[in-house]
Amino acid sequence: MNTIDALGHRIVFSENGYATLNEQLAQKQYSKLFLLVDSHTHEHCAAYFLQQLSSTQDIEIIEIEPGEAHKQIDTCMGVWETLSDFGGDRKSLLINLGGGVVTDLGGFVAATFKRGIDFVNVPTSLLAMVDAAVGGKTGVDLGVLKNQIGVITPPTLVLVDPQYLQTLPEQEFRSGYAEMLKHGLIADPAYFEQLSAYPPKEVVLLTAIHHSIHLKNEVVLKDPKEAHLRKILNFGHTLGHAIESYFLTVTDRPTLLHGEAIAIGMILEAYLSTRICGLPIASAERIKEVFSAIYPKVDFDSAVIEGVLDLLQHDKKNTHGSINYVLLSTIGTPEIDVAVSEDLYPEAFAFYQA
Repeated sequence: MNTIDALGHRIVFSENGYATLNEQLAQKQYSKLFLLVDSHTHEHCAAYFLQQLSSTQDIEIIEIEPGEAHKQIDTCMGVWETLSDFGGDRKSLLINLGGGVVTDLGGFVAATFKRGIDFVNVPTSLLAMVDAAVGGKTGVDLGVLKNQIGVITPPTLVLVDPQYLQTLPEQEFRSGYAEMLKHGLIADPAYFEQLSAYPPKEVVLLTAIHHSIHLKNEVVLKDPKEAHLRKILNFGHTLGHAIESYFLTVTDRPTLLHGEAIAIGMILEAYLSTRICGLPIASAERIKEVFSAIYPKVDFDSAVIEGVLDLLQHDKKNTHGSINYVLLSTIGTPEIDVAVSEDLYPEAFAFYQA
């Protein structure tokens, strides 16, 4: 797969990615090398990754607990302290080997340690490959509120190796697939329809991963700081993030993975699009049909809906007290900064549950 030129760095695939990383290690002569993993990627991915390195320099492995619940500033404190204890300085390199939690948190740690050290993202989940590790967004949650603390700082390299997907549970794979479907909905209707056939064949998946990264990267290149166009990547995320956060707060319901919550958000926001932006109802029904065939249904009673809507006020895209949505006028044509009347929310949830 061809290398993708991103903002100040490259996204390189498989064998070429390891060759590029080894060249970077040889050229930069880092004072210290650190590898950030969680317990899952430490067990399933680290040995394979380390075998690909030609450098004989020692590499310190830092392990964090897996899962969104640990994407917190307390975890960053532990990583910062470990970097400091092992002699990390401004000429050190942090390699983030993991899913979206590892790449988001590791990027934030690197961007802020000693006012910024180099970091490389090696995403091991589908979600991280097509979304979290690409675009330079880093950060952590504030309690259950998603991505409230962070900076936009690009890595020096993103290394995408689909080999790691062999270690990925089906539920995690589906979570990342939601972001790929989103890329089709906001930018490429034919791509959305191609992805509607689930599960994809391996050759289709490899091409699709590259295409999703390309679509996201093209948006980021035009608007790296999310002043305007980049907001389209948030389709499904306003309600989706609130849903994800809500299910992290309750003990009597299973938590939802990011993509599972965003899939619901995209169905809800597709309905809102029919009421506000003129999206044909047949298009909203098609979106619901595709997602419903891939993701399990979640029940929303009135108390859950109220709890979700209470969390909307904390969405990081809000400005001047207004909740801002990305909606669709057609599949492939997003509209940004759309206001939504509160009386439409019950209709949207009814549409999802019908």
